[in-house]
Amino acid sequence: MRALAVGGEAVLVELESAAEVAALHAEVLRRRDAGGLGPVRDVVPAARTVLLDGVREPRALAERIVRWKVPPLAEAQGPLVTVPVRYDGPDLAEVAGRWRIREREVAEVVGSVVFRVAFCGFAPGFGYLTGLPERFHLPRRDTPRTAVPAGSLALAGEYAGAYPRPSPGGWQLIGSTDAVLWDAAREPAALFVPGVRVRFEEVAG
Repeated sequence: MRALAVGGEAVLVELESAAEVAALHAEVLRRRDAGGLGPVRDVVPAARTVLLDGVREPRALAERIVRWKVPPLAEAQGPLVTVPVRYDGPDLAEVAGRWRIREREVAEVVGSVVFRVAFCGFAPGFGYLTGLPERFHLPRRDTPRTAVPAGSLALAGEYAGAYPRPSPGGWQLIGSTDAVLWDAAREPAALFVPGVRVRFEEVAG
């Protein structure tokens, strides 16, 4: 772990893995909520970093963070969201072929995983979900689509994700959901926020 003061009021912590990011993110939130961290305006996890913004004395905080003993994140830690999914994506057959299973078994593979929202980005409400076993990791499409429908469930690399609104995209599309992934009138607006666990449940098309 490496912690750097950034500007006048931020600390950027660099880590080796998504699991370390998730554990540190949870520890930062725990310490902040317990009042032992001082003021922190935002905590923003990414693929291999955690940014703490709006802090006092960032250099001193960076020195403290690298001395923390951060416990591994428990699998059952964090709220659980169940998302209904129809496995009707245009790349379903290709994904099944890459996994060397039948199309109907894709739902069983994905449904058996409790994903965790590692970080958000790309578009409001888009969460990058980790937890897919390594043997099921997939490459992005060679040619991205110019338009992906809202609600599309997709896979790429180690991540799963669902598109909150129509947009271009190069992930493998395996299904669709009617869940509202982003609602500016809701608190929080995003259904998928860092630390939330997600299970995809198959429903009839």
